[in-house]
Amino acid sequence: MASRPMPRLRRGDLLPRIRVAPPGPRARALSRRLARIEAPGINTLWRGEPAILWREARGANVLDVDGNRYLDFTSGFGAAAIGHRHPRVVAAARRQAGELIHGLGDVAAHPARVELAERLARLAPVDEPQVYSAISGSDAVEVALKTALLASGRPGVLAFTGAYHGLTLGALNATARPEFQRPFRAHLHRHVHRLPFGGAAREVAALLARRRIGAAIVEPILGRGGVVVPPAGWLAELARLCRRHEVLLIADEILTGCGRTGTFFAVESEGVRPDLLCCGKALGGGFPIAAVVGRREVLSSWSTDGEALHTATFVAHPVACAAALATLEVLRRERLPQRAARLGPAFAARLEDLARSHPRTAVRGRGLLWGLELASGAAARAAAARARGAGLLLLATGPRGAVLELAPPLSTSERQLAAGLDVLAGAL
Repeated sequence: MASRPMPRLRRGDLLPRIRVAPPGPRARALSRRLARIEAPGINTLWRGEPAILWREARGANVLDVDGNRYLDFTSGFGAAAIGHRHPRVVAAARRQAGELIHGLGDVAAHPARVELAERLARLAPVDEPQVYSAISGSDAVEVALKTALLASGRPGVLAFTGAYHGLTLGALNATARPEFQRPFRAHLHRHVHRLPFGGAAREVAALLARRRIGAAIVEPILGRGGVVVPPAGWLAELARLCRRHEVLLIADEILTGCGRTGTFFAVESEGVRPDLLCCGKALGGGFPIAAVVGRREVLSSWSTDGEALHTATFVAHPVACAAALATLEVLRRERLPQRAARLGPAFAARLEDLARSHPRTAVRGRGLLWGLELASGAAARAAAARARGAGLLLLATGPRGAVLELAPPLSTSERQLAAGLDVLAGAL
C-alpha cells in the first residue's frame, strides 16, 4: 500500500470502490495513535476497535486514508445535505476567509451575519420572525429552552419519548436517552414531563392543563430516536393544544430542516407555525453553525441593558455564515427539497421490497430520511459493518440501536441511490 499513489475524489457522483478491507492498515495505525492521545468516548473508537478515518469527501462520496471510496448515506450526520465540499460553499468560504475570518461574537456583527438572518427569517414558517444565532444544534436547543423560560416564566417542558435534542445540560433534560442522562442526573432539573411521541392528544391536553408547562419541544420526525414519523395530523393538533394553553411550541428541525423531508422545514407538511424553530446541521454546508428563528414577541424576552445572557466567542462566525448563505442558495438553485420529495417514494418502495424479504423489519420515513428497523441492535450493527465493508456508510440508531438510518445527501445521483440500496440488500 505504501508504494501505491493515494487516489483523489475528482467527482462526487461515483460508486463505491474498496481497495483494502476496512479499516485498512493506515486507519489501524492512526486509530492506535488516536487511542493513546484522545479521551475515551470522544475518539470514535467504539469498544476500542479501530475505525476508518476520512481523508476526503465530495458530493455523496467519502475517501478514507487507505484509498477506499464509499457512498455516504449518513450525510455526515446530516450536515452534508447538499453534498460534501460543494463548490459554491468552498468558494464562499474562501472569499470570506480572505476578508474576515473572525468577528466579535455578540459585540460586532458583519454583513454575512445580517444577510443570513434575513434569509432565515424569510424561509422559516414563523410569524414576525427574528433570529438568535447559535454555534451547534445543542446550543440552539439551549437558546430555545432558555427563551421559553424567560418569555413564559414557567419552568415546565413537555418532551417526547425517543427525542434527541443534544447533550449539553439543558438539551440533555429534554433528550429521552437514559444512558446519556444517567451519569449526570444530579445536574438535571425535574421539570421535564414526557409523553409518547405521536401519542393520544388527550394526554397532551391533560398535561398542559394541569402542569406549569412553558414549552413543548418536538422533532417533527424522530431522527436519532429511530426515524419515527408521527400519525398524520398529530403535529398540527399538538400546535393547536399549545396555542390553547399558551404553551410555546419549539420545533427541533436540526436534522429535518433544509429540505431533508421534502419541504424546507418538516413542520410545513402540516402547516404548523412554531413559536421557536431550531435549525443547524445542514445549514452550514459542512461548517458549524445553527440558529433559532422565533416570534419577535417571544425573543424580546432576551432584552437586557447589560451583557448578552447567552452567547459564545464564535457565534455567527463569518466563514460559517458565508457557507450557510451559499448552502441556502444551492438548496434553492438545485431545488433539493423538491428533489427529496420526488425521489422519496421510489427510495421507500425499494426499502419496502427489502423489508418483505427479511422478517421482523419495518420501514419508516419521508423524503430522503428513512429508517429500516431490524430485529435487534446486534443485527443492525452487523448489517452496518457489512455495508461499510462493501462501501456504504450507514448509522445504526434508535433506542435499541436496531434502526439503520438512511440519510443520503439530497444531491446523490439516482445511480448512486440504487447502488447504495444494492449494497444494503447484500448486507442484510
